[in-house]
Amino acid sequence: MLKVSVISPEAVLFEGETDSVVAPAYDGEVGILTGHAPLMALLGDGQLCLGAGAGRRFKVSGGFMQVFNNDVRIVTEKAAAI
Repeated sequence: MLKVSVISPEAVLFEGETDSVVAPAYDGEVGILTGHAPLMALLGDGQLCLGAGAGRRFKVSGGFMQVFNNDVRIVTEKAAAI
């Protein structure tokens, strides 16, 4: 499982575990599963999906994503739950 934090300037929008993350990186979508290599990525504008199927979804704009040891930290300039 991945431990995920989604943080915006206003609030911590999500903190918990999920099986997958699909994020809108600046140069295209990036998918993260358990065991992913360490990664730092700039975020663009788009949909952040946490978990397969009926998982949580957010519209994000800007920021960055850090992946290290199954810990995914997403810090975004703007975010709203969909």
